[in-house]
Amino acid sequence: MKKSTRYSPEVRERAVRLVFEHQGEHDSQWAAMASIAAKIGCTPETLRKWVRQAERDQGLREGLTSSERERLKALERENRELKRANEILRTASAFFAQAELDRKLKR
Repeated sequence: MKKSTRYSPEVRERAVRLVFEHQGEHDSQWAAMASIAAKIGCTPETLRKWVRQAERDQGLREGLTSSERERLKALERENRELKRANEILRTASAFFAQAELDRKLKR
């Protein structure tokens, strides 16, 4: 289940671009984030997260890029599904093996 996002990707990209463009006009990057966040109507912490992810995507900061994060989520989802399928198959196998043993004893 994916939660709905309040801000469109265009708004996020514009806000991040504004931070990069105007951080020289402020004492710190955080000050630029706080100023721009107030203008677009989000919290400075939300904008900080967007900026940090953009920095990772551009290779300016260590960590997983957006595409790597999406790939990791997909692999984790697939892993959960496969574990669930294996458990179902294991249970079914045990059930049918027991049924086979019961049937052989009744002959």
